Amino acid sequence: MQQALAQSDAQINEFTVAPQITPESGLPYHEWLIDFEKMPSDLEAFAQALDLAMRGQNTYYDDLIAGSVLRSLVITPLGHHCFSDYMRSLGRLGGQNKVQRLSNDRQMADALHSFNTLAK
Repeated sequence: MQQALAQSDAQINEFTVAPQITPESGLPYHEWLIDFEKMPSDLEAFAQALDLAMRGQNTYYDDLIAGSVLRSLVITPLGHHCFSDYMRSLGRLGGQNKVQRLSNDRQMADALHSFNTLAK
């Protein structure tokens, strides 16, 4: 994330990553749900920079992309209160509670989609 941010004008507040194993079409992918303080001027270029950084740091991920087992990551911008609304819904809002950065399932991602004011 830091590499992609360094190459853009974006700023983020919070993010999490979840797998999308059974997309409606195409190959599975990792979905990055991001609350941008400042949206990148080019979201597609930001996604490509993030994906290239991930491929450079994780050869297994790179092999999965190169072998057409996964497609490149997908970014879903979220409204500014999605993460806090989600944490509040769990009764875990506060400084001692941290947002999970990486999930093995869609539970958190699907909940965040329901709170996303940008998609409504």
